[in-house]
Amino acid sequence: MAKDTGKVTHSKEYEKLKETLKSRFISSAHIMFGRDIHELPMNEIYKTVAAVAKQWISEYWIKTNKAYMDRQEKQVYYFSIEFLMGRLLKSNLINLGIDEPIREVLEDLDLNLDDVYEEEPDAGLGNGGLGRLAACFIDSLAAHRLPGHGCSIRYQYGLFEQKIIQGQQVEIPDNWLRDGFAWEYRKPDKAINVKFNGNAYMREQPDGSLKLVHENAMTVMAVPYDVPIVGYHNKTVNTLRLWNAEVNRDFSDYGMLTHEQMRQKNEYRQFVESITEYLYPDDSSNEGKRMRLIQEYFLVSAGTQSIIRHYVRSGGNIRELDNKIAIHINDTHPALCVAELMRIMIDDYDLEWDEAWKITRGVVA
Repeated sequence: MAKDTGKVTHSKEYEKLKETLKSRFISSAHIMFGRDIHELPMNEIYKTVAAVAKQWISEYWIKTNKAYMDRQEKQVYYFSIEFLMGRLLKSNLINLGIDEPIREVLEDLDLNLDDVYEEEPDAGLGNGGLGRLAACFIDSLAAHRLPGHGCSIRYQYGLFEQKIIQGQQVEIPDNWLRDGFAWEYRKPDKAINVKFNGNAYMREQPDGSLKLVHENAMTVMAVPYDVPIVGYHNKTVNTLRLWNAEVNRDFSDYGMLTHEQMRQKNEYRQFVESITEYLYPDDSSNEGKRMRLIQEYFLVSAGTQSIIRHYVRSGGNIRELDNKIAIHINDTHPALCVAELMRIMIDDYDLEWDEAWKITRGVVA
């Protein structure tokens, strides 16, 4: 009778997976940080483990998007001002089915996966039940292999952190992006222009039709940062798209600007960066209410424009939009989706009001 050693014997496939994970872990650490494994602080070990997971995630992500395109599936987009995602490393490793072999690889290197989990900051993208609901929905969509994606804002700071200093409660900014966000992919080539202010009016064309003219608008560049949402053991990866308000970083003309022009540029930069600076800006004042509305319009305009642009470039007919696209608005914050979708179809695609309204009612829930 064979003696029970208490050790678990794994299959050859499992041992091969462990060797692959170990090789990728070591090579990723060398490429990203340029030093030996045992010289890495815990934050860099966390980022290395995340990078290893992303090698699987990116492969599944590409294949998922290609499958949706090939099958021409109807896409669902869940708009929410917040997504309370929590920490993603543990759930991503579990969903990929590599949590146990990763744990054993780290143990072989005298590292503890539980310590690595604790190194990950909570993403400052949500606050309470509304955000948790949104996160659960997009997680469930991926788990059920459904083509459903999230759309929100990439906040520079979360709601706030509470600390007790000299016996007093003090609220300080939640600087969750201090060391970067390991799961995001910046996509500057998919940026969208969102216009604020200016003058808008209808101009009659030679054929008697009317065409919108929007003059002197303040244009803000919305840059998407995509976060993969990994389905449970099914190789499905959907997308949470987070929009960041950014300015053109070309400073080549600064030497030719007057002091007044430089002041105006700096004011513009401050305005742009304030849009996505905080989750829930204080709206106790009129200025705060105005910023909240600007933030909400920024989200829905960037998201809606992006969806329609991708749909049309993929060969979709704008008049059949409601057959291929569904937009769910979570609470009232993204309610401007209705008005923005109408604006795009009438102003940019020359649809008549009644037809645009019928499509909008079919798209937005």
